[in-house]
Amino acid sequence: MPVDRRRFLANAALGAAGARLLPDLWTGGADGEIAIADDFGGGAVGNEADYGSGYFGKWMRDEFGLPAFHYTCDQLHDPKAVTELNPGGVLAATEHIHQVGNDRLVAIASNFGHVRVRQDEGAPKFLNDYAPDRGLFGGGFGYLTDGKVSLSTFYPSGDTFDRVFGIGYFRKRVTGGGYSIDQVIFAPFGDDPVLISQVTVKNGGSSEAALRWVEYWGCQPYQFSFRSFMELFAGKNPHEQRRELSARFEHHVEKTGGGAGLIESKHFLGRSEAEEHQFQALVAYLEKTPNPFLAPPAKNVPERASFDDLNPPGTFLVSLDAAPDGFTSNGKAFFGAGGTAHPDGLNAALDGDLSTTGPESALLLERRFTLKPGEARTISFLYGYLPYGVELQSLTAKYRAAAPTALAESSRQWKSRGLRFSVESEPWIEREVTWNHYYLRSGLSFDDFFGHHIISQASIYQYVMGFQGAARDPLQHALPFIFSDPEIMREVLRYTLREVRPDGSVPYGIVGHGMPMPTVSDYSSDMPLWLLWATSEYVLATRDAAFLDSQIETVYGPGAGRASVRDLLERCYRHEVEDVKTGAHGLMRMLQDDWNDALVTGWVPPASLAECREQGESVLNSAMAAYVFDHYARLLAYTGASATSEIRRKAQEHREAVRRQWTGEWFRRAWLGPALEWLGEKGLWLEPQPWAIISGITSPEQTQTLLKNLDEQLRRPSTIGAMQISDSPDRIGQGLWKQEPGTSVAGGVWPSLNQTLIWALARVDPTMAWDEWKKNSFARHAEVYPNVWYGTWSGPDVLNSSTSKNAGETTGGKPFGWTDFPVLNMHTHACPLFSAAKLLGLEFDEAGLSLAPGLPLDSFRFESSLVGLLKTARGYEGWYNPSVRKTWRVRLRFSANEAVKLKQVSINGKRARARFEENVIDLLGEGGEGSPLRWSLTG
Repeated sequence: MPVDRRRFLANAALGAAGARLLPDLWTGGADGEIAIADDFGGGAVGNEADYGSGYFGKWMRDEFGLPAFHYTCDQLHDPKAVTELNPGGVLAATEHIHQVGNDRLVAIASNFGHVRVRQDEGAPKFLNDYAPDRGLFGGGFGYLTDGKVSLSTFYPSGDTFDRVFGIGYFRKRVTGGGYSIDQVIFAPFGDDPVLISQVTVKNGGSSEAALRWVEYWGCQPYQFSFRSFMELFAGKNPHEQRRELSARFEHHVEKTGGGAGLIESKHFLGRSEAEEHQFQALVAYLEKTPNPFLAPPAKNVPERASFDDLNPPGTFLVSLDAAPDGFTSNGKAFFGAGGTAHPDGLNAALDGDLSTTGPESALLLERRFTLKPGEARTISFLYGYLPYGVELQSLTAKYRAAAPTALAESSRQWKSRGLRFSVESEPWIEREVTWNHYYLRSGLSFDDFFGHHIISQASIYQYVMGFQGAARDPLQHALPFIFSDPEIMREVLRYTLREVRPDGSVPYGIVGHGMPMPTVSDYSSDMPLWLLWATSEYVLATRDAAFLDSQIETVYGPGAGRASVRDLLERCYRHEVEDVKTGAHGLMRMLQDDWNDALVTGWVPPASLAECREQGESVLNSAMAAYVFDHYARLLAYTGASATSEIRRKAQEHREAVRRQWTGEWFRRAWLGPALEWLGEKGLWLEPQPWAIISGITSPEQTQTLLKNLDEQLRRPSTIGAMQISDSPDRIGQGLWKQEPGTSVAGGVWPSLNQTLIWALARVDPTMAWDEWKKNSFARHAEVYPNVWYGTWSGPDVLNSSTSKNAGETTGGKPFGWTDFPVLNMHTHACPLFSAAKLLGLEFDEAGLSLAPGLPLDSFRFESSLVGLLKTARGYEGWYNPSVRKTWRVRLRFSANEAVKLKQVSINGKRARARFEENVIDLLGEGGEGSPLRWSLTG
């Protein structure tokens, strides 16, 4: 049935500081309606209260003062809700999802009301599959009945059905038959492997009501098995293979100690000989026959590594505030012929049957209570899983006491974390930055093979293809946490350092439980560069030099064992200069690929592959290496190493090699070998250009020419961010992977690329950089393409540019495509955060930090526990608070017009006259270890 469109209370757009303080409330309106305060406005962009909301709902501020999205689409009847995708996968064609997570688990909340929980110990998987054709319905919803009237939090139900995607929660409010249900599913902030389902039922009738609530959570897993994905190349459906694997598990359900709920365990019954033979035949085929994507599985891996989790953790469902009044594990019998709309199990009390062992097994608890007219009652359930070393009794005791205030406390924690960036004239920016930090951190999971948390790229790569990678991606995702949560950055660095092999190479990706991804891209050239950059950035920013001497236990190769971070970085550097090496033009070789995983596959015909892999060179690699090697040398110099001259010399060699690739308009992209020669003469490829500016490769004249071409050929034709390649013959490759113009690596819009573009533009044209940052926002996408649901609150790692026939969407395709899972890609959340810091001209070096705040704004606030920079009518102020206390230098560069206005300087409260040299001023002061160096420059 259609959704009842809710009334909104539109407040005047507020300044960033005031908006943070407003205690706006989610309140009950007339006749059970929800009155939602909405003050995340559009500011300078027309002052629309719903700027950036798009078609499918409206941004709001919740009762905790945090942004939330009120989803209002009726996906059952609205054709705009349909996404063309391959059937039988993780998402349905009209399913739109929201991420609910903490540091341990990630839950996928559906507009249909159900929730699936992903956990990564053992191997990434859903603990509770949603496959309605198999009688599997995920979990996180329930049923209210008085014996005559029934309501459900599975969509659709009742007279009205509201859905809110919040920070850390998914809220559903249903009304009908004189009753209302307010169910909130939330992940408590922290590292506990649990969700809380909190259900408030209100009797809006005129007589007392005897009620039953039945809470449902399925327990049939769905593993993101890469082994099953490999069998796609043997003509099989990976999703069906994964569900067949899940059917090989036998369930056992019993009451928990004390009888507060149910706990479930699984036993693997084994694969058939035919299944094992088929997979081994595929491996043998890959060993003999080249494949453009797959490679045979690696042989030198630890014995404990595996493709799939054959001993997954148990799951549980506990009633927190009172003992359950009934229970069953027979999901099939409960839903019966009536399905999710009218379950047979509502006709009688749950039967207490715990004998089911097959896929129909589920966790169902019943609560009974009586409500007087106008009375409401809240009941709470704890759902989760038990990784090694975690006890159900302690989890239950903790949340039994905390449940009444857990959502408010979790929201308070989210509100106090992360970097913040706000602009008084455009309040939506604060909303989006806050939202991005939540999505990024809630994408964390725990990989027990490596013993560390990780931020998977997720999206199609994790949920459809089944791999965590590429290795460069979590390193990019973690960069924003340098400013707010450095322990997360350390974890991701340690995870990646454990992957370093004896020769200094890093696997392309990880599948299952510690298995290097069997792909030809394992022969990629650039992974160690990203590790060198991320580690150097972390140490120079936080001054955590002790990290370099910490010990890492590597896991791959015959020489695996303990080594210091410092030694592993040296190993990575040596791999790049001695193994990857440079080619005939002095550029770093490309091998199978660089950042662009599809370049060789898409632009090199099979007959030239071997020559390209041996002789191909990457202008991108060298442009990046010129910066990264210098940054690595700065790191070593800061920590007292004297032998940095060779590294700086190598950086300069790459700088000179890239300079020789100037066409007069831009830099070439790559040398593909003698047969194909240069790529990037007929078209402008974005990938190497920003790094050429960042690395100081371009002359002033080249910078202006390049800037003009970037703007005219890549930025202006695209309304939602720069395209990856210009409209040119270069967009059409000669390889096996053909792509439509304006999509993917044939001219799509990539946040990972555009964060470096914004960084580069901020150095030479801050106004253009600011425009580019905003163009890459969710708000801009929702305004330009309001009818595309993804790109409003989350998105994929690439969107089709304006030159595509499906502009604003992402790439489809068969047998899989990006539209199959077009959200939850962490690049869309991490890149705007890191590039926001680069908008300030922020750089770290041996002596401190530099800032060049040239944004065309009257005021702004960039705030984090590490670095702050505020601009007001009076001038500028800021702070630096690294982990080590000593005297640091803060170097500030302004335009001539700005510098002349700044007369007074204050450093840690001591005032002096500002003294500029060529519009640059150096401020020296002591700070760190929780007592920041504070400074200000005023008129």
